[in-house]
Amino acid sequence: MTPPNSPAGAPHVPVLLAEVIAGLAPSAGETHVDGTFGAGGYTRAIIEKGAARVYAFDRDPQAIEEGEALAASSGGRLTLVPERFSRMRQALADRGVDTVDGVTLDIGVSSMQLDRAERGFSFQADGPLDMRMASEGESAADFLNHAAEEDIANVIYRYGEEPKSRRIARAIVAARPLTRTGELAEVVRKAVGWKPHMKKDPATRTFQAIRIHLNEELQELEGGLEAAEQVLAPGGRLAVVTFHSLEDRVVKRFLKERSGDVPAGSRHLPAQTSRAPAPSFEAVAKPVRAGEHELSTNPRARSATLRVARRTSASAWKEGASA
Repeated sequence: MTPPNSPAGAPHVPVLLAEVIAGLAPSAGETHVDGTFGAGGYTRAIIEKGAARVYAFDRDPQAIEEGEALAASSGGRLTLVPERFSRMRQALADRGVDTVDGVTLDIGVSSMQLDRAERGFSFQADGPLDMRMASEGESAADFLNHAAEEDIANVIYRYGEEPKSRRIARAIVAARPLTRTGELAEVVRKAVGWKPHMKKDPATRTFQAIRIHLNEELQELEGGLEAAEQVLAPGGRLAVVTFHSLEDRVVKRFLKERSGDVPAGSRHLPAQTSRAPAPSFEAVAKPVRAGEHELSTNPRARSATLRVARRTSASAWKEGASA
């Protein structure tokens, strides 16, 4: 995936591709899951490394449709699954698969979605206010034109970490009805007093927030991590690429907890007395960021963080279990 509102027309280059493949270490005979197929960059590389089969998930029907050519040329090694990755356990079971050797998740909006103005994810080119990854359900226009001002403000603050969220929400309600990405961007800019010479366009945070809310991205990420824990065989690898602090915080917290890396307690915060389950993951390496060479050719990698972990032989934790 890519950070929101990257330059339109940029090539669909998988971020941290070499590092992801090194972390997954796919080999002959293995079965892998690409939870975010997108344009197929990671899937293609996994197959080229010799994996026997890849199950590629994507909730975007356009991504699935455009992946058919790769599936047809894979000699039966690629199965496209039109599902959310949080449902991978059941979807794999429906296909006779209980465990896999690797899971990769590339979180956020894909280049394909971002660069197509008609999908409404970006304000770089004007388009309809849509932002739906699965092209169904409530659109951005539906939400902004009908939600209460307080609800809009809360979404922008929570998912965009925007300190001026209430001012922006008030301006959005006053400008209703909104139907175009360009309209929304201008409303946000005027609300915060932005000038063209300023470094960062404030519309970025608002667009990110609305997109995350509509697509339930953080809840989906949490569900996807738990599903990966359930389907990975002992020794299986999990590679997750995130693009902003909200996503990375979820992944970091999950892996720290599941690896048993929890605070020992202090006089201010006594240690938990309940016993945690055995660690289900172990860290493989420190978080990875893109190097200067990749940044020079793929600026979309600038905010990306890769975390890799290996599945232990312990049972998957029950949902909601913690130390």
